[in-house]
Amino acid sequence: MHDLTALQTKLAAARTRLILEKPFLGALVMHLPLKAADPRWCETTATDARAFYFNPAYIARLSLEQTQFVLAHEAMHCALSHFHRRGHRVRRRWDVACDYAVNMILDGERLQAPDEALMNAAYRGLTAEEIYPVLHEDPPEKTQDLHLFDSGQSAGEDGGSVNQEEGGHGGDRQDTDRTGAGDGVSADRQETNEPRQDPGETASPPSPPADPDRLDEQWRSRLAAAAQAARQAGKLSPSMQRLVDDLLAPQLPWRALLARYLMNAARDDYSFQRPARREGEAIMPRLFSQSVSLVVALDTSGSITRDELAEFLSEIDALKAQVRADVVLLACDDKLDPDAPWRYAMWEGMQLPTEVGGGGGTDFRPVFEWLDHHQYRPDLLVYFTDAEGRFPAKEPDFPVIWLIKGKSPVAFGTRIQLN
Repeated sequence: MHDLTALQTKLAAARTRLILEKPFLGALVMHLPLKAADPRWCETTATDARAFYFNPAYIARLSLEQTQFVLAHEAMHCALSHFHRRGHRVRRRWDVACDYAVNMILDGERLQAPDEALMNAAYRGLTAEEIYPVLHEDPPEKTQDLHLFDSGQSAGEDGGSVNQEEGGHGGDRQDTDRTGAGDGVSADRQETNEPRQDPGETASPPSPPADPDRLDEQWRSRLAAAAQAARQAGKLSPSMQRLVDDLLAPQLPWRALLARYLMNAARDDYSFQRPARREGEAIMPRLFSQSVSLVVALDTSGSITRDELAEFLSEIDALKAQVRADVVLLACDDKLDPDAPWRYAMWEGMQLPTEVGGGGGTDFRPVFEWLDHHQYRPDLLVYFTDAEGRFPAKEPDFPVIWLIKGKSPVAFGTRIQLN
């Protein structure tokens, strides 16, 4: 019997280290409550995209670095929506492909994998969908964990966790027809050496998610928020940034993504400043809200229609009151519009200026040069463009979001595909 309190402390320490060293992964892990599981159905770790389940004996064997890896492994399954993307594919083969995809991402982040983790350098940078067709139809590999995503799946079915007694990675496949009600252990183990369940352990596998579509939307929103926070901390690797952009651009509506970034830019804090009129001796904290300084830049080179510009501004107008944003509006083709800037307080309605010009080439540098000249450092710059122009040579020291019409890449900042 293992000390669950000590193991929970170990897991919490590993999670804290992830938050400090890899804030993107740490933020995702925080969305999975830690739950001890009965070893009879969970041999290593498991997730249903709602919690992190662990076999206490397995976690006790891992180093702190390997514990970080298995926490991040389950969180990445969820963030990559592996529970929602299988479609018609064979579950066991899909689960192996998902493990390879996740593990090669974490290997690129220099996390230390446990011995049974599936690794293959040939799969680096590939998605589970790309790995799946090159695997054997009945792959001999075993997943290092248990994926509790599908209706009717249990620990003993295909895609189950690695059997530690059989030697882990590369061993023989678990028998899907073995006795024992599909609980993931052999019959003789049940009869002769059945582990006792700790009162703090989850007795049986949880039911699969009842609403995977809603869960998928939740995890994509969490992915976007975690990426933004890590980027602002300067701790989001370029490879992880590309992964996040590729995942989010075709999936989440740009309005939802923009709303999330603006909400994160809003800052609420508590102030202990004494009120103007003294009421007693105690000074109680009160919520202090600071408006968001938002710069909106429009590409008026002609590749984006006036109707599209107006629609975009209407979305900004609807969002800015929610986050208490004061807006500076700039318009630029290959030079800044001579009538810019236009300024809007948080309570003022926004609309596309009738006099806005354009139609020339595309150069993004005048907007950044104007901000630099006026020593203006906004909380957020949102640039609406097709991204087919000249970027500044140096990335600014404030966050930039590019709302892109088309397929062109951006030189820095966060790219949101208009779809």
